[in-house]
Amino acid sequence: MSTLVKNILRAVLFILVQVFVLDKIHLHQMVTPYIYFLFVLWLPFKMNRSWLMVIAFVYGFIVDSFSHNPGFHAAACVLIAYIRPFLVNIFIPQEGADANFEEPSIKSMGGLIPYLIFMSVLSLFHNAWLFLLEAWQFGNIWYFLIKTILSTTISIFLIVIAELLFVRKQKFRTNTV
Repeated sequence: MSTLVKNILRAVLFILVQVFVLDKIHLHQMVTPYIYFLFVLWLPFKMNRSWLMVIAFVYGFIVDSFSHNPGFHAAACVLIAYIRPFLVNIFIPQEGADANFEEPSIKSMGGLIPYLIFMSVLSLFHNAWLFLLEAWQFGNIWYFLIKTILSTTISIFLIVIAELLFVRKQKFRTNTV
């Protein structure tokens, strides 16, 4: 299956799960699980940052159209698309897995711990920015912090489950033709 078709199917699947299942779950108005942004995290390493941000914006805008929020998810997706290449450079050596693997995964990031840190940081940024935009203020800082931390924890848990359920076959690419 081509990379384009695979990514389109992922995008559709994540949006459907988010809109029709996860958006219906609100635990005490504190925890809102998000998994749709995993699509942005799983985009190929070699993608140009500009294209990554454009795709993230369009993808977030589609999620916004279902949730009737004016650009909140689009802004959060663009933020993590902007930060993602910096984190990839931190967690993967310059001549490392990004040259040998197609996309971020447990295998390509060098193990579970670097991958969890990568996902956790991006999930935290996504949720914090999204909740800040929703409230448009820090008002009750403890409510904001607790909601962000709890939602991020649930999102990380769901991402790990998705990673275990949808085993992505990472092919080791060599420089030979």
